[in-house]
Amino acid sequence: MTHKPSFNLPAPHTLDLLLSRRSGSAKAMGEPGPSKFQLAEILQSGARAPDHGKLFPWRFIIFEGKGRERFGDVLAEVLEAEGERPKQIEEERARFLRAPVVVGVVSSAREQIKVPVWEQELSAGAVCQNILIATHAMGFVGNWLTEWYAYHPKVKEKIGLKPGERIAGFIYIGTSTVDLEERPRPEMDKIVQYF
Repeated sequence: MTHKPSFNLPAPHTLDLLLSRRSGSAKAMGEPGPSKFQLAEILQSGARAPDHGKLFPWRFIIFEGKGRERFGDVLAEVLEAEGERPKQIEEERARFLRAPVVVGVVSSAREQIKVPVWEQELSAGAVCQNILIATHAMGFVGNWLTEWYAYHPKVKEKIGLKPGERIAGFIYIGTSTVDLEERPRPEMDKIVQYF
């Protein structure tokens, strides 16, 4: 059953959710991850991001089950070709096995249209944040990472990125195996200016 959005209704519990959201370490994730239905709702929530021009300048690549292993093989193959140490290769091979699900958010901003590329890229970032919030709302933990493989041309090619596409983030989703710790937050009077 899909949630039907309620428009412009007060939702004070949403503020509690936002104020309690924090990332969990990908290294400390385990099962369970979201079900197919839950993942579909997480992605639908992600796709509700602001999007000037209704361009949908992003798309998703889902890594779960054997797909996580296949991605590990891609990383291992790339690093082996570059002469990386065997220990590092094996660590990278297991990278996506840390979480039950990893969502790759691909930014597919287009040049030479009315909507600036920067706004399209910001939209992809908003998608990532929406995914993190939806993940938290469902009781899971998420971690938004890029790391070296998001930028490596061979990795991007092997996972099917088209020319001009970039990884906005790999979002690891699962259940935290440790208690989440609060981290320092900014002092608001130091970052807020009234004009």
